[in-house]
Amino acid sequence: MQTAAIPQHPVETTKIQFDSLGLSEPVLRSIQRLGFAHPTPIQAKVVPVALTGRDLIGLAETGSGKTAAFCLPLAERLTSGQGIAALILSPTREIALQTQAFLDIFGQDHKIRTACLIGGVTMGPQVRALHQNPDIVVATPGRLIDHMERGTAKVGRIHHLVLDEADHMLDMGFMPQVQRILAELPVERQTLMFSATMPPPIERLAQQFMINPVRIDILPDGGAASGISHRLYMVEEDDKKACLLALLGQELGSTLVFIRRKVDAEWLSGMLEREGHPVERIHSNLSQGERTQALQGFREGEHRILVATDIASRGIDVPRVRHIINFEMPETVEDYIHRAGRTARGTAKGIVSTIATWIDKPRVKEIEQTLGEEIPRCTVPGVRPYVELTPRTSLAGGRKNMRVKRR
Repeated sequence: MQTAAIPQHPVETTKIQFDSLGLSEPVLRSIQRLGFAHPTPIQAKVVPVALTGRDLIGLAETGSGKTAAFCLPLAERLTSGQGIAALILSPTREIALQTQAFLDIFGQDHKIRTACLIGGVTMGPQVRALHQNPDIVVATPGRLIDHMERGTAKVGRIHHLVLDEADHMLDMGFMPQVQRILAELPVERQTLMFSATMPPPIERLAQQFMINPVRIDILPDGGAASGISHRLYMVEEDDKKACLLALLGQELGSTLVFIRRKVDAEWLSGMLEREGHPVERIHSNLSQGERTQALQGFREGEHRILVATDIASRGIDVPRVRHIINFEMPETVEDYIHRAGRTARGTAKGIVSTIATWIDKPRVKEIEQTLGEEIPRCTVPGVRPYVELTPRTSLAGGRKNMRVKRR
């Protein structure tokens, strides 16, 4: 695995040295080959705890170095050739492939072998990789269960479990699969959970699978990355397309446009292509080869715009995304945070523009409460802003009147 397979972007680091974290010389050499000089805050706090074997929950914003925070201890603690000893569950294929790239680098000097099990590709190469007696399996839940049912993946001797993007892994969509996998794992194991958000109900659920976990929380207030400028464009439903085209003309940097449904991603990317924009799309109906090609073209600048469903809010790691546009509101506040996390990676700056209509106002309010501030209302030339009505308490008798707020 080449070093270039690992996304590189500016990340805030500490002043301490990696050799003070308890890592061995072979792993330190791998770190040097990658060009890492100092650990990020999440790495500095997680690595020493993970090396002791304790369970932990690590909370940090996207782009803070969480992947290396759990890959380093795994590379350090595992002994090659004793069968599958570690399992890393990822919510998307893209995250799984990026994790495999890290492990291939950090495990080189320890001769640690990794197999990656993801959907959208044929089973044959994965079966052959499992027959080579890997030490670590990185997998999406559905494909891992496929292999478990076929008898090609045996998980009964796994002693290290990592749930990456734990809040997403444990939501209602993934919960049955995760529970089925956990039922097959040894009770005595180390469990590490990492995420950019961890709502209290999900955290309580997560702790059912852990023993006295250490909580490491370096999230900024509100959970959103610093360096992001949030903007809200309130428009009528019929004006959303015109607003999007105007925004794409204003901000000319690398842009991710989020939409909810796969069929709408096809429609929107086609519309933008007809308008003359260099655009690609990524969603779960595409083959893994098509998704990889679209993502690689976006990274390399072949197309400036990538239209994506929420599968990409957690699966895309592109260093220099300048602009996020929510063409449709996300279903949850957590999804908004993850979408926003695709820009302003590390010390970089970025813009999150949300196009909303009157029906989205309750979700806007939830997001503003999480961010701790009102999102500035903005306009674009040629598009009429939606006129918001906000309640105002009358000084006479406390009666509520309505005030027209014009932006």
